[in-house]
Parts: sequence; structure tokens; C-alpha cells
Amino acid sequence: MEVLYGLHPVEEAVRSGARRLENVMLSRERGDAKLERLAQLCREAGVRVSLESRDQLTRMARTDAHQGALALVRERSFLTIEDLLDRKPQLNSDGSPPAPRFFLALDGIEDPHNLGALIRTADGAGVDGVILPERRSAPVTATVAKTSAGASEHVRIARVTNLVRALEQMKKANVWVLGLDERGTPDYTDFDFRGDCVLVLGREGAGLHDLVKKTCDHLLRIPMAGMVSSLNVSVAGAVVMYEAMRQRKQPAQEIAKPAAPKKPRKGLGS
Repeated sequence: MEVLYGLHPVEEAVRSGARRLENVMLSRERGDAKLERLAQLCREAGVRVSLESRDQLTRMARTDAHQGALALVRERSFLTIEDLLDRKPQLNSDGSPPAPRFFLALDGIEDPHNLGALIRTADGAGVDGVILPERRSAPVTATVAKTSAGASEHVRIARVTNLVRALEQMKKANVWVLGLDERGTPDYTDFDFRGDCVLVLGREGAGLHDLVKKTCDHLLRIPMAGMVSSLNVSVAGAVVMYEAMRQRKQPAQEIAKPAAPKKPRKGLGS
């Protein structure tokens, strides 16, 4: 069993129905409208609710940031790359072709707060799936769920043993692999995201691993006008994901492959 805590993570776990909730525990000391709405949502979903002391919730959550709500849930079952690729986009309500698929791959994000922030943005930007490596990556914990405001209960997440191999699978499925690198080219605003693609973000401070960087079809950069050379990875990811979403809402056009740089470029990622 896993522990989720916080009003939004617990509420979204109930709404998504993706995992079985054994019990939702609410603080008996906090009797406000938000907790009552959560209790009503649980009752409608057939989830057992119990009242516990705030101290008991703090002991179980191992933090006092639980906001008076805690849930015991089944462990998450992660998807595979095949699961992400096999899901075909549906036609739009007007019968027009669906938007191209857009994925997010994270190469060794170790800070759970960055991971949670990226998952939250991925949900908001309509990302079709997130790819995480099994090693050298923050696990999807209660802290990640709390930081993501519950988005981790909705986003489709695949966990892979070898990120490079997973990216190669996506390339075989005609998905462009786009790495974010401060010395890359072109600027992210000059790239056409209106095709199936996966954005790859590197480690905090160190950027993409060399093998991952070599696997990318293109390395994009975020231009910086100040003295600092790069953004925090969760901010950089948000900037590019929302640019991709903006472009993908435009009418579909034939996608031309941007010219690759004449010489390989190396450097730290965002």
C-alpha cells in the first residue's frame, strides 16, 4: 500500500479511479467545507472514510503538510512504451484529424518537487504520456503527488529500464526525439511541433546524458537574455510544453524536418 496526502492528491485519486483506495482518512479537528466535499466525493465513489486525529495523520504521512487528508492506495502500475504508442488519438468532435501525439521523457530527474511540477505541467499541456527511467530518477512518491496537485493520478506514466532503448522504439514509430540543451539549435520557438514527438529533459544541473543526447533527432535551446545560462528544468519544460501545445492547436500543416546542425554541439542541458 502507498500513502497519498493533501487535499488535491487525495481528491484526484478518487476522481481518476485509476487505483483502488482502501481508505481515506480525514482530520477530525478540521471541519471545513473542503473536507466535507472530499468526504461526499468519497461516499459517492464507494470509498471508505474514517476520522482520525491530526497527529495520527502526521505520523502516517511523515509530514504535517497533509492538510487533514490522507489516503491508503494500491501501488501504482506503470505502463510500457508499447502502451503509450498503442493508444491511438481519437478524432476531434468535428470529425477533423486528431492532434499529433506529444510525449515527455525525463532523463534522470532526481528532485521529487521538479518531477511533480513537470507532471503537473504535462497534464495541463495535454501531454500524451511521461517516460521515466527506473534508475537514477525520483520515484513517484506522495511528495511528487502533492507537488503535482494530484496530476500524477491522471497522467499516463511509463517506466523503462533503458531510456535510450525506449527513445529508439519511439523513433521507429515515427516519433521525433527532441532534446533540450542550452547549446542546441534551433531555438525551441523555431521548431515545428505539429508532428508526433517526444521532448527529453535532462538532469538538474548536468543536462542530458551523452548517449541520450546522441539519440535525439534535434537538440533545441531556450534563448537566455540574462547572465544565467539556463532555467530550472521544471520551468524549462513548462516553457517548451506550452509552446508545443500552442502550435498543436493551430491548423494541421505538412511538417518539414528542420535542418540538422552541421556540427554536433555539446553542452549542459536546462
